[in-house]
Amino acid sequence: MVHGFMMVMRTLIAVPCAVSLTLALAPAFSSEPAACSADTLTSAASGLPDRDPVLARRLVASGGLLLDVRTGEEYANRHIEGAVNIPIGELKGRLAEIERLTGSDKRTPIVVYCASGRRAQQAKDVLLEAGYEQVTNLGGIDDWNGR
Repeated sequence: MVHGFMMVMRTLIAVPCAVSLTLALAPAFSSEPAACSADTLTSAASGLPDRDPVLARRLVASGGLLLDVRTGEEYANRHIEGAVNIPIGELKGRLAEIERLTGSDKRTPIVVYCASGRRAQQAKDVLLEAGYEQVTNLGGIDDWNGR
């Protein structure tokens, strides 16, 4: 029974939100279709979708934090306007600064970027582990302009 239930649950997770399903497995399940949005498709454990410059720009325009995790030298040479520089090697030790920048709101969107996306992914993982819910890895600095 448990194996069958897990198979059904895996199937349900994979079904697009537009499909309405009725479950008769247990009284705890509702036959009402769930509301769907991009937010429901991404769990807090994984943050927001990555490498989406349109999403990144929208989040920053609405007050999200733009975080450059490259070195200070890389930042000084070139950065996205409005970005805060906290190198990836310093991020864990500077989480109090992130807390100040987000007004202590773990739901404040955070867009991280670096040169290629690798360090930004590490930063996203650190921020998610610290409890931030809406973190996206833009990728590299050139991805901001869709290049």
